[in-house]
Amino acid sequence: MHILVVSPLLPAPTSGQNTRNFHLLKALASRHHISLLALENDTQKIPPDYLSFLSALTDNMQVIALPTNSTKRRQQILGLLRGVPHVLQTFILPEVQQALDALFAKHHFDAVLYEGMHIADYRLPENVIVILDEHNLEFELRLRTFQQERALLRKWYNWLEGHLLKSAEIERCRRADVVLMTSEREQTIMQQLLPTSKIVVVPNGVDNANFRPADRSKEVENSIVFTGAMGYYPNVDAVRFFAHHCWPLIRARIPSATWQIVGKNPMPEVLQLANVPGVTITGEVSDTRLYLATASVAIAPLRIGSGTRLKILEAFAMQKAVVSSSIGCEGLAVEAGQHLLVADQPEAFAEAVIALLQQPEKRRELGRAGRALVETAYSWEQCGKHLLQAIEEMELSLV
Repeated sequence: MHILVVSPLLPAPTSGQNTRNFHLLKALASRHHISLLALENDTQKIPPDYLSFLSALTDNMQVIALPTNSTKRRQQILGLLRGVPHVLQTFILPEVQQALDALFAKHHFDAVLYEGMHIADYRLPENVIVILDEHNLEFELRLRTFQQERALLRKWYNWLEGHLLKSAEIERCRRADVVLMTSEREQTIMQQLLPTSKIVVVPNGVDNANFRPADRSKEVENSIVFTGAMGYYPNVDAVRFFAHHCWPLIRARIPSATWQIVGKNPMPEVLQLANVPGVTITGEVSDTRLYLATASVAIAPLRIGSGTRLKILEAFAMQKAVVSSSIGCEGLAVEAGQHLLVADQPEAFAEAVIALLQQPEKRRELGRAGRALVETAYSWEQCGKHLLQAIEEMELSLV
C-alpha cells in the first residue's frame, strides 16, 4: 500500500510520542510505500543526517515549521469560551492542508495514518482509508487532571476541556476506518463509545537492544530515578506528589537516599524541588540510560495518565526494579509483585520504595521479570507486527 503518515512532530527514537511514531514508521516502511508529512517546532535544529535517515525510509518527506505560540494561555481560555479547545486547533494549519492537497494532486495514496487525534481533522479525497493512532485518550487525561487538581481555575479548565474534547475525540475516531489504541483497557473504552468501529490494539514498546541491562557495579546504593518530559503536567504532578508525600518518609528511614528527576523542560514547580535535600533536577539529558543504569529503583507515581508509560518499559528493559501507582502501570500486562510493586497511597508507595532499596535480591528478581516481559511482549518489533497485521486485515476486508 501507499500510506501517507501525518505527524504533529517529526518521528524520532528519543522521547515520548515521537518514539512510537518513529518505530511504527519503520515497521510500515518494511512492507509498504511510505510518505511522511510532519510538523516540527524548530526545523533549523533537525540534524541533517537524521533527515537523510528518514528520507531513506520514505518515498516523500515534507517537514513544516510549527508556529511558536506566545499567547497560549489566552488562546486556551478563548477556545474554551468558543467551545473549541485550543489543543484541537494547534496542529490544524492552512499550510498543512495546502501540503496535503499538493501531495494528493501528485501522488496516489491508499491510506492516511494520523499520529494522534490532534492532527486528524484535515480534508482528504474520498475513498482514502483513514487510520488514527490514539496515543492516549485525550479527554481522559483532562478529566483525570480535573479530579486531582486543587487550584480552582485549573480544575474548572480541565473539567470543561475534558468534556469538550470527549465529543471531538469520539467524532474523529468515528470518522477513521481503523483506530489504533495502546492497550486493551482503552480499546474497551472506545469500543463501548463506538460499537461499530474497527478498533485494534498496537501496544507501546521499547528498543530492547538499546535499553539493556547495565553492569551492576554502576548502580548507586539507595538511588531513585524518575524519567519523563518535565513540561508534561502528569509528570509534574507525579514528582510533586512524590516529593511532598513520599520523599520525606523515605529520607527519614534512609537518610542517604538520593532521587534524580530526569527530563527536559522542567517547569518552575519542578525546579523548586532542587532545594529539597537529596533531590537533583537534571533537565534535558542526552541519554536517559546513563541515569537508569545508576539507579537502584525507578518510580512512576503518576496520578494522571492515559495510554501506557514508556518510562516503565524502558526501566524494565534495563532490568530495573520499579515502583508504580495503579495509573502509572495501567494498560500494561504486568502483575503486581511479579514484575513491579504497585502502591497508590503515599505511605504504601514510600514503604515499597524503602523495601526495594533494602532488598537487593528482590530488586534483581523484579528486574529479571521485567526484562523477560518486554522481550516477549513489548519490543518495538512485536508492536510493529501488531500494526502490520491490522493493515493486512484492513486490506483483506477491502478485497
